[in-house]
Amino acid sequence: MGQFQTDTQVERITDTRWRGEFSDNWCIGPVPNGGYVMAIAAKAMAQAVPHAEPLSINAFYLAPTHVGVCEIEVEVLRKGKGTSYAVAKIFQDDELKAQLTAAYTSLNQLKGETLITQPVASLVPYTDCVDIPKVDFIKIQQHTIQRVVPGFDKNFMGEPLGNGEWLGYTEFTDKETIDVFSLLYFADSFPPPIFTHFGPSGWVPTVELTVQVRAVPKSGPLKVQFNTKMLTQGILEEDGLIWDCEDNLVAISRQTAKFRKL
Repeated sequence: MGQFQTDTQVERITDTRWRGEFSDNWCIGPVPNGGYVMAIAAKAMAQAVPHAEPLSINAFYLAPTHVGVCEIEVEVLRKGKGTSYAVAKIFQDDELKAQLTAAYTSLNQLKGETLITQPVASLVPYTDCVDIPKVDFIKIQQHTIQRVVPGFDKNFMGEPLGNGEWLGYTEFTDKETIDVFSLLYFADSFPPPIFTHFGPSGWVPTVELTVQVRAVPKSGPLKVQFNTKMLTQGILEEDGLIWDCEDNLVAISRQTAKFRKL
């Protein structure tokens, strides 16, 4: 079992409650990463419904979580033949920290037409990309490989490109197999694209995050593309596309966040 799997385990304690524990392995500063928080709640909901994988999951982050034990209260809204629905509430210290709504399905049983008009991001080979500089207080970087196309690293060297986009690869440092719950984390783990305008400074707390899972990824590094096109009065959107190593589209994400420049 890899580090992410270890740190996202949940234990059922009643018919409607699960216990998890946020590890500092997946923190930015003192706060657990939002995608990591989502993954823990998603595992609790997966145990409550008859379908194994999240199809679409949305989270509102009401208050910062912290390292330590949490409880997840799950309400099943509907158990359908092909899709089931649930709501999860994450509590710490008797305070509601996040609320999630999700649809679950069996991805390997999906059938229907496929039409993709957005081409796979054109990237240089993984080995030719450049590691994002590591920062001590960003603990997730100790467990996550983040590589960008050459030239994009200028954003960390006082030469922001001003394009609002990241192109690169990502995977776990320990080469743990990436599953559908890991995709929720990877959808929120890259540096905010707004840094390509202002440089790598500031705080970008997530208000809301939605991740659509389209397929179980094949083993290997993920290709990622994240961009931000609009910043208005300190509020931004971030859109993400994630492909597996065989260029299968595996996840789509969008989040609303605040930008507080230091």
